[in-house]
Amino acid sequence: MIEVLVCVFLAIVIFTGIFGVYQLGIRVVWLSKTKSVAIALANAQIEKAKNLPYDQVGTKEAVLPYAQGVFESSTTTVKNGLEYTIETQVKYVSDEADGTGSSDACNLDYKRFEVKVLWQGRYPGDVEMTTDIAPKDLVEEANSCAQQPGGLLSVSVFDAYGAMVDSPLIEIFDSLTGELIDSYSPASGEYDFPLATSTYKVVVSKVDYSLSESFGSGDVYNEETIITPEIPNPSVVENGLTEISFSIDKVSSFSVNSFSLWGVGSFSDSFSDEGKISEKSNVVITDGRVSLATSSEGYLSSGYLFSVDISPSDLISWEELSFSDQEVSGTDLSYQFYYASGTSWFLIPDSDLPENSTGFDSSPVDLSGLSTTTYSQLKIKGNLSTASTSSSPFLDSWQVSWRNSQPTALPSVSFNLRGNKKVGLDSDDQTIYKYNISTSTDSLGHLNIPNLEWDNYTFSSGEPSLGLAATDPSPQPISLAPNTNLSVNLYFQSQNSLLLTCQNAESLEPIFSAQARLYSASLGYDETQYTDEQGQTIFMGMESGAYDLEVSAPGYNSTSSAVFISGDNVKTISLEQVE
Repeated sequence: MIEVLVCVFLAIVIFTGIFGVYQLGIRVVWLSKTKSVAIALANAQIEKAKNLPYDQVGTKEAVLPYAQGVFESSTTTVKNGLEYTIETQVKYVSDEADGTGSSDACNLDYKRFEVKVLWQGRYPGDVEMTTDIAPKDLVEEANSCAQQPGGLLSVSVFDAYGAMVDSPLIEIFDSLTGELIDSYSPASGEYDFPLATSTYKVVVSKVDYSLSESFGSGDVYNEETIITPEIPNPSVVENGLTEISFSIDKVSSFSVNSFSLWGVGSFSDSFSDEGKISEKSNVVITDGRVSLATSSEGYLSSGYLFSVDISPSDLISWEELSFSDQEVSGTDLSYQFYYASGTSWFLIPDSDLPENSTGFDSSPVDLSGLSTTTYSQLKIKGNLSTASTSSSPFLDSWQVSWRNSQPTALPSVSFNLRGNKKVGLDSDDQTIYKYNISTSTDSLGHLNIPNLEWDNYTFSSGEPSLGLAATDPSPQPISLAPNTNLSVNLYFQSQNSLLLTCQNAESLEPIFSAQARLYSASLGYDETQYTDEQGQTIFMGMESGAYDLEVSAPGYNSTSSAVFISGDNVKTISLEQVE
């Protein structure tokens, strides 16, 4: 029984293969036979056209750019029991070889005869054939214009510099139905279309180029109704020449970055070495901590250290001193500021920095009242003292921050971009611009805007609470040349802002991608942002008032605090690593 089953299975496999080959053979023979008949029918149609008088080569009821004649545009015939459909189309061609426009007496130079034969059935298919049929002399050519009156639409396409664009795609549409009437890609950039008397819509395009088109009154563009088009749909009149030109060029792009007008710089030292210390006495640095030096009897009673010169090159205002230290009972650590005058350093008087003579004990210390003209260079002095030889204060880190003219990336800012080119006027005679969008930068304050045509563009703020203070390049409008990627920096300002810096509490290194949430239920504000590579992010466009701030980062203990925002504010958050 098993042997019988195996034999039956093998027989089925073999005969299935044979049947498949047989079936394929039948299909090939059938297709060859039907295709031969279709080719014969197409050839017969072409031969008929070649043997007809020139003025009869065309289809019934055709209008320019198609030729009128004796052929049916579609007919059927049965051969060998199979029905074939014969579709015929005869189109006038305006050849540049004998002149164009007014330089050519008749622009209906010759006819392009196209025939397509289709069949259905088990194995459907089609055959297409084309031939050109020319008049025997200028008389026959002139008769074409007399027998089929119409006009000529001459379209030229040039680039931003006035040079003709090679091989653009020119499409002619019925302005009422939107039906495609004719199209051509002239190598020279200009072409004459023989058309029936009517009004047409023209669209000009090319791969990687901008698009240009004509419009009719009442057309809708970007949800706005055009009443007076900038480039009206052209009308072709009988025996007339209508000329229209379009300008296209390679597309360009903007690389947009959004910034605040100012940023925050800082000097910090976590005492991993002595590279940021200019002077010290009776103190030692061990494992990133500053303490009093020791003698045979224990800790010395006092000591001090100075930071190196802090001289910001782009200083707008000083902000604050923050520090991390440890004072046990009987010890003291205070901080003072010195300024440079010539080659000497002097203690800043209390009249300009109250309590500086006695030293500061609480962090942070507000430095915003210091004149940047008088105090453009600072040094921090740390004073360590103890009443016991068995104990010492410890300094872990200190940091001075200032506001500078270096911009800070501003995330997720809405802005408007508008080009100067227009497509027309609306019913209130207001301009409808070809390019007019509202968009926003991403969470990093960046946005690429591709596929822009050359034009002069104007940027504006898209948020009422933010003002666009400056652009780079400037001034506006900004010129965008063809085939260009132009970087544009947008600088915004607001009445209230908070520039937040997030750092490692131990090393004072910035923390990238820390999550900062600033919110106030009473003021209806709730925004979450992430710090950049400098550990910074800036909140702008909020109302003056009290807010809650929550900051967290992977591998760190999160923290929350209350902040009062009025004007431009700066805050530094130090996060402790999870142990």
